[in-house]
Amino acid sequence: MTKTGIVILAAGASTRLGQAKQSLLYQGQTLLQRTLDVALALGDARVVVVLGANAATIHPQLKSAEAEVIINPDWSEGMASSIRTGLSALVHLAPETSSALFLLCDQPFVTTSLLQQMTTALGKTEKGIVACSYQNTLGAPVLFSQKFFPQLMQLKGQEGAKKLLHKHPEQIETIAFPQGAIDIDTPSDYAALQRQKTNS
Repeated sequence: MTKTGIVILAAGASTRLGQAKQSLLYQGQTLLQRTLDVALALGDARVVVVLGANAATIHPQLKSAEAEVIINPDWSEGMASSIRTGLSALVHLAPETSSALFLLCDQPFVTTSLLQQMTTALGKTEKGIVACSYQNTLGAPVLFSQKFFPQLMQLKGQEGAKKLLHKHPEQIETIAFPQGAIDIDTPSDYAALQRQKTNS
């Protein structure tokens, strides 16, 4: 039986957006709170939230009693430092963790059902990675079995989990998630998201 932990990567400075994407509102919640609620709804998974840039502003907005909030002092190094920080915290808090699910805070259409699909898929396959597929690519959310933890801990700089996806294609089980292509990097992305809500 695999024991899944969740790491929410939310330490970036949102430079292209011009404001903290973690605090953007969608359907009455911040993007980060929305992601956290989806993660917590998975059930008994331990959840770690990694903050960095703007942490002093973002942390007080977060209703996080059931999650562990970790501040990554090296967030400016890039995504790799937050992966290392979050995974280290997860394994320390829950040593029995046998797989780690990485979420970004700017994919507003991630659901608990999708995360359940991913954990179920990992349990049924001999492969060690479950990644989401959208727009002819593979990406987050992405789930790694414990055997990949050492490689995740060796990531540097701007390297994200995609480095491991490129390195181990034979180890990947994919889940179709077309809406994974919708993430919020720029003001126009956010405006499009708001329009979508209005039109839906």
